[in-house]
Amino acid sequence: MNNADQPLLKLENITKRFKNLTAVNAVNLEVATGEKLVIIGPSGSGKSTLLRSINMLEEIEEGTILFEGREVGYVKHNAKRHLDHPHAISTLRAEIGMVFQHFHLFPHMTVLGNVMEGPLTVQRKSAAEARTIATDMLIKVGLSDKRDVFPATLSGGQKQRVAIARALAMRPKLMLFDEPTSALDPELVGEVFDTIHTLADEGMTMIIVTHHMGFARELADRVIFMESGNFLAQGTADELFSKGQDNERIRGFLNRLL
Repeated sequence: MNNADQPLLKLENITKRFKNLTAVNAVNLEVATGEKLVIIGPSGSGKSTLLRSINMLEEIEEGTILFEGREVGYVKHNAKRHLDHPHAISTLRAEIGMVFQHFHLFPHMTVLGNVMEGPLTVQRKSAAEARTIATDMLIKVGLSDKRDVFPATLSGGQKQRVAIARALAMRPKLMLFDEPTSALDPELVGEVFDTIHTLADEGMTMIIVTHHMGFARELADRVIFMESGNFLAQGTADELFSKGQDNERIRGFLNRLL
């Protein structure tokens, strides 16, 4: 397989357990460069755990994560799996950005300082270079006028856009969005979705977990329905939102949200 045919991300039999609960059950997934993948499903189905596992925020019990064709995240000692060296994990997280439900901004730093932090501390950029990158990212998300204020002065939607800018400042090849609007008031959801749409139009590869079905339908190249740690169905948005209705479980889920 040449690089053009090789998926950007490949998961092989990924399993994550919490004591007796299997949160992610032997999941297999390939994500192509430039693909917009949306994962939907009920609360507790394993969607967020899967994203956190991809980004090494949860340690998996079984399976392999391949990024650009190379196995990442783990090494084996005495036949046991261990997280890779912290520097290797940091390097991978620079390539796989993640935006959470809650913004996790540093309250003591300005907006500009928040976005500069990754390039400065992880990538060891100079202050001038980090400032230029952060400024560019704030322009991209429409918040250049907020660069010198502190997060406490921002709306929820603005905070989430700063969080997106902070992830983008690392120049990732893949973006993970974990319910990026679930903590927002309804009137603030649109500005975050507009920012994600802009990234999609620019060709960013992304995996999005969301309960907003309209957004999923209009953005996704592919939609996966996840339940009890398994992929129950997947296809294009039209396939899942129409043919998926033939599945009683999916129909019941969609009818509650659409």
